[in-house]
Amino acid sequence: MPAPTRRSFLALGALGGLLSVCGCTDDHDKNARPTAEDADRPLRQRQLAATDALLADYDAVIAASPADAARLGDLRDDVLQHREALAQSLPASSPAASASASTAAARTVAELAASERRTAGRRLADLADASPALARTLASVAASGAAHAAALGDTGPIADDGPPPSASPSPTASAAPSGSASPAAMRAADVEALQAALAAEHAAVYGYGVVGAFLPVGPQREDGRAAYAAHQARRDAWQRLLAAGGASPAAAAPGYRLPFQVKDAATAGRLAAHLETQLTAAYADLCATTALRARAAAALRECALRAARWGADLPALPGLAAADPAPSASAT
Repeated sequence: MPAPTRRSFLALGALGGLLSVCGCTDDHDKNARPTAEDADRPLRQRQLAATDALLADYDAVIAASPADAARLGDLRDDVLQHREALAQSLPASSPAASASASTAAARTVAELAASERRTAGRRLADLADASPALARTLASVAASGAAHAAALGDTGPIADDGPPPSASPSPTASAAPSGSASPAAMRAADVEALQAALAAEHAAVYGYGVVGAFLPVGPQREDGRAAYAAHQARRDAWQRLLAAGGASPAAAAPGYRLPFQVKDAATAGRLAAHLETQLTAAYADLCATTALRARAAAALRECALRAARWGADLPALPGLAAADPAPSASAT
């Protein structure tokens, strides 16, 4: 092979410089591909703006009603945790600075409750376009916002979630399959997550059978019956969806071991709260799917609301925070 000449060195040097200036390298092309983090960035920024506006509403209502400061302060702390979860991978920013730049609309607790409900709807509006990880966070934050709104007296529907306006808002209505996604198009991971949710519903149906046996006649027993029917309906809906997609729905276990002994109305209510809280984790995982995301978010919200009604101390991020061990199933 002949030795390279000075002219060939100059030519190679010029070509290398041209590639360097143009950035035309294989490594550059690979690194230029957008990541899920890049795609999520506009959604996260939009959600941060909505969170800062909600924080400004809290500050305005707390300032106008000092008597409610303690109660509202706990809810505001949850919203700060929402902000932290939504701000992941974004440059650090101060919520106080962002909030002070806007004019708070809420001046009463009722207006603050409505603001919580509207903001929960904004979370769900971005659900379809979010990455699986961000979708789980958005659904959890929306469920928390719905629980906040209910605690403040606003139990209105959450936009972009649940049954259509013309449908009855009963617990069983939103449990039925809806949407345009075909069961046959579900990925294996979606089927696996749905099977896990179905198994959790089997346990919940069993658990509510125990709960109902210890509740006295009255509003509590009616709440227990409504929850029992809702979980039966959702269990049946998931079974139909799996069967339509060619999968064998997971069967209920022969028996279930409860996390503690139920012996009166108080422990029955505690078990109901425990069951609903555990279900939020199953539905947070289901929110990471594509075909079932909206329905999973609806289920997550309903479980969070029922858990709160049964007296559960909901975490700021239902379904994402560490929870007690779920009731385990064992053959009897």
